[in-house]
Amino acid sequence: MRIVLIVARILLGLLFLVFGLNGLLHFMPNPPEPQPAVAFFGALAGTGYMFALIFGTQVIGGALLVLGVAVPFALVILAPVIVNIVAFHVFLSPALLPLALVVGALEAILAWHYSAAFAPLFGPAFRS
Repeated sequence: MRIVLIVARILLGLLFLVFGLNGLLHFMPNPPEPQPAVAFFGALAGTGYMFALIFGTQVIGGALLVLGVAVPFALVILAPVIVNIVAFHVFLSPALLPLALVVGALEAILAWHYSAAFAPLFGPAFRS
């Protein structure tokens, strides 16, 4: 089981590190997206800060996972990003939904393993 956790942590970390850096530096081309997805990205770009915030969070979380440092913290900061990634692919661009579900599953596996670190966040009802 230890090997599965290490592979899940490093794979999830690499995904976020690479795609986060790509979002900031644009070294890989993006696939064509359906019009609702293009409109969504246009709205994010129009804010002037959301892309830097989202992709910066991905880079930080991915680096922490790859290095194995503060893994529960990395999982916490990546959780809302993952929820948005899955929702984006469910509602706007279903072509890569299987990859989004794999990312969600990797997060869930790691969160389950580190559940003791999250227990204080939820109070006595969730403590094991």
